[in-house]
This record gives sequence, C-alpha cells and structure tokens, in this order.
Amino acid sequence: EDEQIVAEIMERRFFPDHIAYKTWEGFHFAGHDIRITEATDCYGAVVWPSALVLCYFLETHSKQCNLVDKNVIEIGAGTGLVSIVASLLGAFVTATDLPELLGNLQYNILQNTKQKCKHQPCVKELSWGIDLEKNFPRSSCHFDYIMAADVVYHHPFLDELLLTFDHLCKNDTVILWAMKFRLENENRFVDRFQTLFDLEMISNFPSLNIALYKAMRKDRMKA
Repeated sequence: EDEQIVAEIMERRFFPDHIAYKTWEGFHFAGHDIRITEATDCYGAVVWPSALVLCYFLETHSKQCNLVDKNVIEIGAGTGLVSIVASLLGAFVTATDLPELLGNLQYNILQNTKQKCKHQPCVKELSWGIDLEKNFPRSSCHFDYIMAADVVYHHPFLDELLLTFDHLCKNDTVILWAMKFRLENENRFVDRFQTLFDLEMISNFPSLNIALYKAMRKDRMKA
C-alpha cells in the first residue's frame, strides 16, 4: 500500500521536455498544472518529497480538511508548492520564508495562482523566532491551519522553529506537518514538539521515510 500511494504521489511530478533557461519542475494538483522554478544551490528553493506528500493529502482529503475560506500560513514555504495547492483549494494563504527566498517564492505563487484562486495568496518574510509579535501579533493574527513540509533537518534553528509554532498556533489551530526522518538529533525535535502539542500521525510512508502529522495545542481544552 505504501509503495502504491507513493507511486501515485510521484506521478504528480513532471519535467520539461527540453532544456529551459531556468530550472523548473511541473506538478499536477487540485486540477491544475503547476510549474515551479527552482534554484539548485539553495535548500529552500528546491521541491522536496515531503511537500508532495502534504499536497497529495490536501487534495485527496479535501472534504474532511476543507480549506475553502480558511486562513492558512505555511512556514518554510520554499518554492511555494504547498501554498499554491492550498490556494487552489480555496484557502487564504500567507506563504512565509527567509528574505533571500521571497523573490522566487513570490514569482512561483504569482505564476501559478493569478486569476485561478478565490483568494490571492500573499508572501511575507518570517525568520523563525524573530520579531514574531511584531510581524504576527497574537491579538490580530488567527490561522485555521499552519502547514510545514520538511522544516526539520540539520540546521541550528530548531529552538526558534518550535517557538514559531507556539506563537502562531491558537487553541483551535490545526498544524499539518510533513517530516522526513534523517538524523537522531533532528528526530528528537518530535519529542520536544509533543511537550506543547498533541501529535497524531495521519500518514506514514516508510519507503520515503516521511510521516505526515496533525497537531493541536495541548492546553486547548482548558482554554
């Protein structure tokens, strides 16, 4: 079953028939062909398999995870594929990443959503753990969903990532997080994450070493 579903997910990806001036990959989700421009010299400007897993889930579970008119933020949006698919499924999306990635992110989102979406997505800078209250004040920012794909890997900002999840997540916010398991040091992040959030694995793909999680705040019932 794992291999069959993984094959279906990977069939959503297609490549250009000829050499292009810019490196790009094509994907088919939410009834649209999506063309993503990449930069192979930067981790954040490449489409990783975790993003495909999350996009596939959003499309195939669109009834139980209805994104129409929902307020969604993607952290570590990278090339923007997840944000684009969420937008095509009817959400109002804020796609965020580091300042040096925003140009390519904005380009991909504009190229793939203009005049195709109910709500035009926006792109915003978000450096994990920095100026969170200033840029995303708790009093006025409310997200129905936080989405993240492959944000846990060998980088020194795991503390800041957890702080960002905590700041953005209200009591009724749902986190959808696709994670590729790599080194033990990064895997321990899951244990730390569970000190703040109830975590449920909703899909598992051993052949890709990727799990898809759903999470909500632990203290939501008390609130």
